Amino acid sequence: MGQAVVSRIDGPAVETTIARDMVRRGLWVAPALVAVFGLVWGVDGAISTAYGIALVMANFLLAAALLSWTARISLGLMMGAALFGYLIRLGLIFAAVWLVRDASWVAFVPLGITIIVTHLGLLLWEVRYVSASLAFPDLKPETKES
Repeated sequence: MGQAVVSRIDGPAVETTIARDMVRRGLWVAPALVAVFGLVWGVDGAISTAYGIALVMANFLLAAALLSWTARISLGLMMGAALFGYLIRLGLIFAAVWLVRDASWVAFVPLGITIIVTHLGLLLWEVRYVSASLAFPDLKPETKES
């Protein structure tokens, strides 16, 4: 049991592959989300939505980088990074919103909706593409559907 915690993972960084795929998918829907929220809340809503999407994508990439980096050191450190990294990243999102709270362009309703919906939406969307196979440890191979 103790050996497993100090072991390390030398294989490919699947976290990074998955996070990049989520960001790629997020870039597909970002213009539509910005446009819709811009129509509802105006220019401030569009800018706030773009800011929220950027925060979410940065959060996913930071999580992947942290996990893949610590996995190469030890699995125990990776477990700690997963737990405490979540808390730190949550604090960073709070700080990023708090720093712009008085900016003239901030519309909190679209910003909050964007942060929540984009996190959950991209995670749920990505579930379809993640492989739970040792043969393909990150994303399912693309197949031609007839």
